[in-house]
Amino acid sequence: MNIYVIEGSNAGPVNGRLAKAELTLAANALNLNVVESAESADVIIAVGSGTISDKSVIGKKVYVVDDLNRLFANPKQILTDAPNKAEVYQASNNIAPTLSNNTGVKRIVAVTACPTGVAHTFMAAEAIEEEAKKRGWWCKVETRGSVGVGNELTPEEVASADVVIAACDIDVDLSKFAGKKLYRTKTGPALKKTAQEFDKAFEEATVYQPNANASVAKSNKEKKGFYQHLLTGISYMLPMVVAGGLIIALSFALGEFQDVLKTVKVMENGVEVIKQTFVQELIGEKHLKDIGDTAFKLMIPLLAGYISYSIADRPGLVPGLVGGMIAESTKAGFLGGIFIGYFAGYLVLLMTRYLRLPKSMEALKPILIIPLLATLITGLMMEYTGIPISWLMASLNSWLDSLNSNPNTAVLLGVILGGMMCTDMGGPVNKAAYLFGTTLISQHQYMPMAAIMAGGMVPPLAMGIATLIARKKFAKAEQESGKASLVLGLCFISEGAIPFAARDPLRVIPCCIIGGAITGGMALAFGSQLMTPHGGLFALAIPGVVKPVVGYLLSIVVGAVIAGVAYALIKKTESEAEAATVA
Repeated sequence: MNIYVIEGSNAGPVNGRLAKAELTLAANALNLNVVESAESADVIIAVGSGTISDKSVIGKKVYVVDDLNRLFANPKQILTDAPNKAEVYQASNNIAPTLSNNTGVKRIVAVTACPTGVAHTFMAAEAIEEEAKKRGWWCKVETRGSVGVGNELTPEEVASADVVIAACDIDVDLSKFAGKKLYRTKTGPALKKTAQEFDKAFEEATVYQPNANASVAKSNKEKKGFYQHLLTGISYMLPMVVAGGLIIALSFALGEFQDVLKTVKVMENGVEVIKQTFVQELIGEKHLKDIGDTAFKLMIPLLAGYISYSIADRPGLVPGLVGGMIAESTKAGFLGGIFIGYFAGYLVLLMTRYLRLPKSMEALKPILIIPLLATLITGLMMEYTGIPISWLMASLNSWLDSLNSNPNTAVLLGVILGGMMCTDMGGPVNKAAYLFGTTLISQHQYMPMAAIMAGGMVPPLAMGIATLIARKKFAKAEQESGKASLVLGLCFISEGAIPFAARDPLRVIPCCIIGGAITGGMALAFGSQLMTPHGGLFALAIPGVVKPVVGYLLSIVVGAVIAGVAYALIKKTESEAEAATVA
């Protein structure tokens, strides 16, 4: 039997994906075939209530599972029940509205994307869907996360939408929305001020024409802002940082077992000699380190290339990449990469707008003239500025190296970085600290990242701890949020604390900052070093990623417990909070 699993609009992006994954695993166990389209399905399972936009379900048997708790508890039973309980879907059903907008129900499509593509991307999507549900509007949100495009919008859905909301912190391709009224915002406002953003969308949305003329392109770039271009570069560089750091950590771990691997003894000229085994020759320490170092060498070019891409679109990519390669070779580091990325991007943007050519040569402009001139000028600029920037990088590295011999300075740096990570939980201050640590990994400086990740785990862990030790002070929904917050904290997703901070910012944020500062200071007092910018505690499964492990874990536990207990003590009960609000 062929099963097709589809999400209802109210399932939420996170729950929908998890439910589909559970059903797929259960189907494999039952020897059922999960297909990719409704046309080839014998029965369709709709995960969650709400609308189904896929018109191909018409005439098919659809089983709507609106109780996701029941699904997670026994997915095999859902699959067993589906053939008998499914009903033939007719166009008149309330499962999906028609694509016509004559009913008066407003239709919204949205795109969300954040630098890491993990937390804000999906939380903002869920907030947008929830607000649309409250207003009785139809809504579908496409996520541009770390694993690619999720819940992809169809051309029919885009065509029938009244407005498009682009809640993106990084540069994303919006060409599919050409000619539609589009409103640009960021994931933060979409998550925290969703209702206000909905109102603004219908008031301020303008018709989107990508690169139609210079003025439109200019307005689009200006809205993104200087900082947004940096975030775009970081988002493309981040997977390379993770891969390079973990592979180098593996090489170090393998190096610690060299004596174990070198167990082959042979006689050469009457002398017993220890030879490398085939395993070590195949995946030896040197091989892994070479791979990791190669990944690290590509970080700066990616950073520069995609900063330039964010500013000038595709024409900016090549000069940015070349400038980044020269920054790497001249040891200008991430400072050189950031500088040359902006230089290349704005240079290409100026050339695109103001370089006038005869009509007969205009076709050569994007494929020959601009790549040639922009790459040449960018390369020369980096060659001439590489020496002073490399001196700045050497000074920064020297200061960071000196922290090992000056624990007081190291502790102060850890306190500052840990506190910054807890100030706005994914906002500008948090991201500034995160960018600092991420870019330093490319220079093989691993101490700052230890304080940053440890401090960033404190807010969600602290809120989870508070809901456990002071359950009576929290509503039922908050208690459930606390459980999810604990899991998000272990994964280094600071945004798990946002629901608590939004309800009670004057108590939550100071407690988290104190806990994060203590954690960051303790982590660097122990001399902790972390070789990957993401993964939370799960990254520690690879030996050598963090050193020393005990001191690092103790730092997180102490800071999270202090912040959690402090908030549990000062938090008002629900009745006290309501009384204060009324007063």
